Amino acid sequence: MLNRFFIEEHIKKALQEDIGFGDITTDYLTSEDDVLTCFLNTRTDGILCGRTVFETVFKLLSPDINIEFYYKDGDRIHKGDKIAKINGSARYILMGERTALNYIQRMSGIATETHKYQTAIGEYQAKIVDTRKTTPCFRAFEKYSVKCGGGSLHRFNLADCAMIKDNHIKFAGSLTKAVNKLKENISHAHKIEVECDTVEQVKEALECSVDIIMLDNMTNEEMSMCVNLINHRAIVEASGNVTLETIHNIAATGVDIISSSAIVAKAPTLDLGLDM
Repeated sequence: MLNRFFIEEHIKKALQEDIGFGDITTDYLTSEDDVLTCFLNTRTDGILCGRTVFETVFKLLSPDINIEFYYKDGDRIHKGDKIAKINGSARYILMGERTALNYIQRMSGIATETHKYQTAIGEYQAKIVDTRKTTPCFRAFEKYSVKCGGGSLHRFNLADCAMIKDNHIKFAGSLTKAVNKLKENISHAHKIEVECDTVEQVKEALECSVDIIMLDNMTNEEMSMCVNLINHRAIVEASGNVTLETIHNIAATGVDIISSSAIVAKAPTLDLGLDM
């Protein structure tokens, strides 16, 4: 998901934002010959994510900086663990520290939150997936983090899947009209998903032979009824009011997918630090 050229272009912009015309603190405290050894440590439990991104920050500043990781993306890490050893130019390690930490703390935080949600599903087969409620221009990193945390991915952008929501239905005149218009125009390679608020809408969506039916803000009883009604004729997605406390009972209704913006939008950063 994260190609090298994409990572590098994104990081270059981040470094330009942070360094500006120079690091006036580090530039005057260090020389080109100063060497530093430090460790990336975790101060809390979680799931590691963003290894390559972290490393690329320093490699762009100085190819002579060496980084040795003791864990890979997706690994569980515990408070006090040494995650990586960084050795090389003191100037460029100090200059890139904040940007590198910003990436890996944010990505590890999302991976950790996603893992909590998927774990809370327990014995059921449902998958936790993300949404498009992401940070502008950071979506690829956030979706990669969801995958590292054990989650699955919804559409990456508006071109991936046709999703008919309430405003589309109102604009088209009806759910059926919206689906028919889409079927006349979209590629055979694209799926059609419909957001349904009521059981009657679910019945209409089934008559239109859509690929995915989203049960939006329904009660658990209503979702169970809809899952039985759909009976494997479409992928069933649940959305709305998904929390760590509610997700297990939502999964128990038999839905295939549970989408939540919380695993990204409400994920706290993981407490990681670079220590000499």
